[in-house]
Amino acid sequence: MTDNGAANRSHWQNEEKRLDELVYQAMWPGGEKAVNKLAKQGKRPVRELIEKLIDQGTQFFELSRIAGFGMDYPGVFDVPCGGLVTGIGKIHGNWTMIFANDSRVKAGTYFPITLKKHMRAQAIAQQCGLNCVYIADSGGAFLPMQADVFPDDQHFGSMFYNMARMSSQGLKQITLSTGGNTAGGAYIVFMACQSVMIDQMAYSFLGGPPLVKMATGEVISAEDLGGANVHTQISGGADHLCANQDEAIDRVREILSLEPPQKINFHRYAEAPPKIPADKIYELMPAAVHQGIDGRKILEAIADDSYFIEYKQNYAPGRGDNIITGKIRIKGIPVGVIASNVVGIIFFEAARKATEWIIRCSQEKIPILFVQSSPGYMVGSESEHMGIGKYGADMVRAVSCAQVPRIQLVIGPDNGAANYGMCGRAYRPHFLFSTMRSRTSVMSGRSAAGVLLSIEERKRDARGKPMTEEEKQVFRQKMIEKYDGEAHPFYCGARLLNDRVLKFSEIRDWLAMAFEVSLLKPIGDPSFGNFRF
Repeated sequence: MTDNGAANRSHWQNEEKRLDELVYQAMWPGGEKAVNKLAKQGKRPVRELIEKLIDQGTQFFELSRIAGFGMDYPGVFDVPCGGLVTGIGKIHGNWTMIFANDSRVKAGTYFPITLKKHMRAQAIAQQCGLNCVYIADSGGAFLPMQADVFPDDQHFGSMFYNMARMSSQGLKQITLSTGGNTAGGAYIVFMACQSVMIDQMAYSFLGGPPLVKMATGEVISAEDLGGANVHTQISGGADHLCANQDEAIDRVREILSLEPPQKINFHRYAEAPPKIPADKIYELMPAAVHQGIDGRKILEAIADDSYFIEYKQNYAPGRGDNIITGKIRIKGIPVGVIASNVVGIIFFEAARKATEWIIRCSQEKIPILFVQSSPGYMVGSESEHMGIGKYGADMVRAVSCAQVPRIQLVIGPDNGAANYGMCGRAYRPHFLFSTMRSRTSVMSGRSAAGVLLSIEERKRDARGKPMTEEEKQVFRQKMIEKYDGEAHPFYCGARLLNDRVLKFSEIRDWLAMAFEVSLLKPIGDPSFGNFRF
């Protein structure tokens, strides 16, 4: 660990400036020219609509802002923000999941990453019990990739399946059509519990005028085929006709105005800010990603009153304390914590302690925060003989079956099976947040380079063509760049391997929101499978 706080602060603030630059590209695709084009159509950028939709003076918690960069689809390298804005905001005091197609990005067309983002937001809404509002303006599926977006589970049809399932569970599905919704995209209007369309601006049809002419010979305008008047007065496919975007936003708010107030299914204490300055965390995070952290100090920077009630603090010094466990409060919400500490390597004692704590939190019905900065479980004969495999597996079993809300925050290495035991994406946490210090991959670039180089050397030796030192160095560097590049938060965020890359200064606010939203549903009773204690 390091006490070089000023250098750490400077490093991470510069890294977060790089994040800001990428986010700016995501929020303003096409720049001022694209905004002016919208204005000529009587439209605003979607985030302006969202700001008007949510309660005045409240925050919109936008998810997955850097999705879609560097995807390199046919003819399209970047899909800024995935072409879709998703996030959580309050409407009449109730947390609501909001979806908004950004027509500035390929006319709101759905690429594979757009679908993944859309359905991740639906999954959060269903898991947490949130009503959904869809601001729809989409050209439908990206046809050059139809095999990747149309026929399978988690493809285009799954959006509407999810709408139907959530509606059946009492979660309102409200659509505001503010543009064209063609082919499969039309169902975003027709599947809604209530839908709002804007006169002379919104259109919805299974086949547009060109397809209708080709299929039937009929020549018809978009307005006469499936405009707002058609669907609100003739077909009945939509419910509310509005003159402009402002009126339509007000109508959506009116539709949701009599929803019963949400309540958190947990006791919430009075909030108390941390005792240390909020930005102190910048100094606590070593600039070197694989350098150890002081997990207790990290928790003090985000916990109410900087207070941490530690569990098994004195257990197995030097091995058991590579994971620290206990309870904190975040804006009044009690939270169980499992946090990496020091170098974060998980020895069998730490895995056993973490498993025990997951079970205890599940029995107490207290949500869990996983603070991940671990390069993996300890390897070697001693560790294997002491049962790291079975105790690591118990940790994975426990995190898989824990019925309480679980949130992962990645603040460092996130490698190998530690990704599993610390509630990575495959373990379906309610929310998963990364930081600019996160590095998520099967192993570090350096480790991968060593393993793969040894394999390549054996192959070359077997062919009688041993590698030269220069070839070894080139190979090693190539592997380091590949693995470290794919572990970077920009790469992972672009592919939706997290729900947002947070600045360190945002951590406390976002965790508070995430736990509050996750506790809108009552917590069920614990149920675990087989353990190997």
